[in-house]
Amino acid sequence: MENIAPLMFLGLVVFLLLGYPVAFALAANGLLFAAIGLSAGWFDPALLQALPERIYGIVANPTLLAIPFFAFMGLILERSGMAEDLLDTIGQLFGSMRGGLAYAVILVGGLLAATTGVVAATVIAMGLISLPVMLRYGYDKRLASGVIAASGTLAQIVPPSLVLIVLADQLGASVGDMYKGALLPGLGLIGLYLGFVFLLTLFRPHLVPAMPASARTLHGLALGLRVLTTLVPPLVLIFLVLGTIFLGIATPTEGGAMGAAGALLLAWTRKRLSRLQLTQAMDSTTRLTTFVIFILIGSTIFTLVFRGLDGDIWVEHLFNHLPGGVLGFLIAVNLLVFVLAFFLDFFEIAFIVVPLLAPVAHKLGIDPIWFGVMLAVNIQTAFMHPPFGFALFYLKSVAPKSIRTADIYWGALPFLAIQLLMVALVLAFPHIVLRDIPADASSVTEIPIAVDPDANFLPPEWR
Repeated sequence: MENIAPLMFLGLVVFLLLGYPVAFALAANGLLFAAIGLSAGWFDPALLQALPERIYGIVANPTLLAIPFFAFMGLILERSGMAEDLLDTIGQLFGSMRGGLAYAVILVGGLLAATTGVVAATVIAMGLISLPVMLRYGYDKRLASGVIAASGTLAQIVPPSLVLIVLADQLGASVGDMYKGALLPGLGLIGLYLGFVFLLTLFRPHLVPAMPASARTLHGLALGLRVLTTLVPPLVLIFLVLGTIFLGIATPTEGGAMGAAGALLLAWTRKRLSRLQLTQAMDSTTRLTTFVIFILIGSTIFTLVFRGLDGDIWVEHLFNHLPGGVLGFLIAVNLLVFVLAFFLDFFEIAFIVVPLLAPVAHKLGIDPIWFGVMLAVNIQTAFMHPPFGFALFYLKSVAPKSIRTADIYWGALPFLAIQLLMVALVLAFPHIVLRDIPADASSVTEIPIAVDPDANFLPPEWR
């Protein structure tokens, strides 16, 4: 009986390595081991009666409605040409500075992350538009590739990120609070990216030249009008979506609905809303939402059977013997997620790994918002891992032939290091996420926990 849970987890790994779709691998593996457990008398058949109610709870969850709303909003904005307008305008604004184009890409990546939330669309759009321009004006190939790929991944941590919605659902936390917690880490990443480019302008200026005067076609009042007409609409949309959520006026689902309506209005006023664009956006939104729901159903079946076979106890015992108590658990979790990000998509990590870790974190009294934001920053690295990072694949698909795959990989490494630095900062300074925690509410390790002294799970040093 004690070996059935690890065998079940190993069986899932085998299914995934064989190339089966994640949703069906989760469900089939769960039902297979439920049958094995029933035949051996290790699994209570009454647990399976809870499956219909749990599946109905998934499709009836109003929080998950935010996923299609935000996805639709991002797809409409991406097809309305907003990325092109923003890159051109901010590029003209910062073009006279060394590194100006790199600053523009990072800032536009942050703006697109707060409006579209779609990594693939952001990376591809900026790769098509800005990469040829950066190369034309003498930017280093590796740096240009790294800046574009890293800026595109900001959509995974800057609200209204779909990852934060999924993590909030899996951890039983508020999406609005998760958005608030992720705001400073997201802005911090943007600041670190900008700081890295600034250091290059000081110590390696030949890598980040300024645009020549002939390329800066907008000046004075014309540039001011362009900034006003290009930047104000997306900033208003960001406030309508995130501002209303942060102020408690709207739920994330209602904010997503306003964002979707605002994106339609913005595209219509720019005369860039066609029937074809609308159909493509609706089709892509339906595909993404169906993908998420089916993985959720599969993960629910897997998790129900896994816990019915005492898999949660097995996971607890695994972490029970780690040195360092709660801090050791958090370091081990971050290392585990970082390694899994080489092979698994962020949705797969959120739906497979997080449900196994959440009960342990809950028993340790770790704040779910802080835990979720930390995982979100870590999961973001899945897009930047050479050789399997999805953002690197997206960029390679649109990069000129002069950009080798090795250039993209080497360019990603400094920004991957910055992302890992942000994981360490969130771990070391929880108040970056939980800014309303009193100074004396944390332990000496600066970890916000509320430990039950009678919990047998805890190592002796934490009892």
